[in-house]
Parts: sequence; C-alpha cells; structure tokens
Amino acid sequence: MNPETHHPILTILCFATLLMMPGVGHADDWPGWRGPEGNNHAPNNTDVPLRWDVESGSNIVWKTAIPGRGHSSPVVVKDAIFLTTAETEKQTQSLLKFDRESGRLIDQWELHRGTLPRRIHPNNSYASPTPVFDGENLFVAFHTDDAIWLTAMTTSGQKIWSIQVCEFKPSAFQFGYGASPLIEDDLVIVAAEYDGAASGIYAFSRRTGKQVWMRKRPQNLNFSSPIVATITGQRQLLLAGADSIISYDPQTGQTRWSVEAGTEAMCGTVAWDGRRVLFSGGNPVAGTWCVRGDGSQTLLWQNPVMCYEQSLLAIRNYVFAVADNGVAYCWRTQDGVEMWKKRLFAGRISASPLLVDERIYVAAQDGSVYVISAIPDRFDLLAENQTGDSIFASPVAINDRIYLRCAIGRGENRQEYLVAAGEVTAGKK
Repeated sequence: MNPETHHPILTILCFATLLMMPGVGHADDWPGWRGPEGNNHAPNNTDVPLRWDVESGSNIVWKTAIPGRGHSSPVVVKDAIFLTTAETEKQTQSLLKFDRESGRLIDQWELHRGTLPRRIHPNNSYASPTPVFDGENLFVAFHTDDAIWLTAMTTSGQKIWSIQVCEFKPSAFQFGYGASPLIEDDLVIVAAEYDGAASGIYAFSRRTGKQVWMRKRPQNLNFSSPIVATITGQRQLLLAGADSIISYDPQTGQTRWSVEAGTEAMCGTVAWDGRRVLFSGGNPVAGTWCVRGDGSQTLLWQNPVMCYEQSLLAIRNYVFAVADNGVAYCWRTQDGVEMWKKRLFAGRISASPLLVDERIYVAAQDGSVYVISAIPDRFDLLAENQTGDSIFASPVAINDRIYLRCAIGRGENRQEYLVAAGEVTAGKK
C-alpha cells in the first residue's frame, strides 16, 4: 500500500489501482458484485449527486420499471446495464438489459422456467446473485431446479454455455441462495454452500464452462460471496463462514491460510485494507472480526457488532460498518479502536455501504439512502434521500450516476424500479 499520509482518505484513490481485478471490464464499467476492485469503492472519476428525490424527480435522470423481483445489483457494461430478475407468477428467472443513457428496457432473456425453489427465506429473492462481466461476456448464477446453475451469455443475449454447478438442496434451513460469481483471470468462481455433500467452491473455465477445480466446504448453510483481493502482495480468494475465515489460491483452490473466527452462517462479503481482513455476521454468534492477511493466522480483534446481510466497507487503516440495528461505526483496523459510533436510522438494512470519493452511501430497507463522510475523525451526516419504499440491492456508482434498485408500493401494489440519479439541469433531463 501507499505510505502513510496526514489524512488516510487521501490515499484511497491512488491505492485503488493496485487492486484491480485482471481482465474484468473497463474503467467506465461496474462489472460485478462490489465493483471493479471488489471492495465497493467507486472509481476515482465518479461524481454522483449528494441529494435526489424520486417522487419529485429532482436529480433523477431516469426511472424504469423492472418486471418481477430480485436483490441483485446492476452490472454496468459499456452502453448497457444488466440485471437479473425472477417473476413468481410466470415461474421464470431472467437476465434484463437496459440502455445506460435512457434507462429503456432493451431486452429480457429467460434462462429458467418452472424450476423456482419451493421455499426461500422471505427476505431473500429468486434472483439475488449479481452477474459478473469479464470484458467480453456475462456470467449469471441462479438457484433453480434444486441446483446452482451458471450461464455464460453475450451482451446481445446469446447463450454460450450453461452448466449445473452442483446440486443444491438445503434441508435444515431452506433459505435459498445469494452468493455472486466472480472472475479471476480465465476462471469464473462460484461458491455453493449448504448442508449437503456438494457444498463447495467451484472454478470453471470462462471460455468453455469446464470445471477447473473444486474445493469442498463444510456442510453448513452459508450465503457469503467469495472475493479476490491483493493482500500483502499476494492474490487471495477469501471466504468467511462455518466458524472460520479461509484464504485460497484462486488459481488452484489450495488453502493458503485459515483462522478460526466468525460464526456459522455469513452473508456479507469479506473486506480488507491491504494488510488486514475484516468480516461480520450474526448467526448464531453476532460479531465483527479482524485477522491478519499475511498468513500468520492471527486474530487481531473482535467485537459483538452484527452486520449480517450487509458487508463492511474498508479504507486504509479504517473500516466502516452499519449494524443491523441502524447504528453506524468506524473502527481502526490495527486494533479495533472505536473512532465513532452514531445511530443512523431505526430500521433494518440489507444493502452494503458504497464509497464514492469521500462519501459513503448507505441504503436502508425502508428506501432511505443516507450519505455520510468517509472520515475516521467524526461522524458527519451529509444527506438523506428517500428512494421508494424499500431497497434490498446494493447501489452502484459509475461516472456521474448512482444506480439504485428500489421498490415503490407494498404487497400487490409493489413495483420494482431501476433508478439512475445524477445531476440534472433544471428543466432538462
């Protein structure tokens, strides 16, 4: 990482380029879960508005209705946006394509029909994993037909290949699935963890769909997405859950190191600050943990704060968290010292915080999007934006727009939308 500076946030933009995932997307793309660097940091050319209002249309570039429902985040690729969805009435799971500039729904490609899981958790969806783009094609994962299926698609909707990753039949807790696929060089990697014999991490050739390696995971239901990061100069595939945090070699799946820390079931994705690895969960043990990322197998600190579905957000030497009870925190990663603690809202949260420049955008389940300063010195609430009636998907930001998957209305009147917020000149969109 870069040398220490007077203010740690100033190092973020320079440090970002060191963590780029090879072969994934372009500078103006958001190619998959947690963005181009895997850390939910928007690129350094991103400048999105502080305030907007969906109801009045203030700073809303466009708003497009989404058929069906899902919790996956948008994938922004060149002049298009891709999003998965599921329609329970039709029993379908599909990939959607929108025009990036206008928001117009260009196409809908049905990938599965009549094979939705019989039961999932009421807070989950049938389209929760976010697709990933490798610079050429899209890779889409669905839980369907009692299995995890992975499909490679062109950006024009042609199916290249589709494979069954593994059988997926949870027995003790039928809560569904949520892990997003990721790209590392020529591999597409998928985690499929449940209380069955096929529980594991799988790596496939992104060209052919042929399995390259597989590593068994404990027979334990887990929802966390794996992530690849460069830590202490080494590429590492990280996954928390089953009472441990494990680092794998992403090319072979061999274990590099592991630490007994965490809890059984995790949902959030591991975060890191270049030297330390951080994660949080709450089932059955609530807590946040920090371990060294250098293979020394050292647990540095832990506390009882629970961020169950949402991920942490790390910068150099500090980590931000928004707990399930709506309280926001900043800790020093070196030793876990609490820099500040402040109640942000009284509701619940599923979406992960997003860093844009020196701001953190936090979407709550009730549709409120809070903007706070990404500084460790003090808590500073900059804005609150009501964006529909509910948000489960994590927002993404690229160039001059922030994209939000939200819903307006409840029950039978609930309608999902993809919203693009950006600075809009008065009287012109």
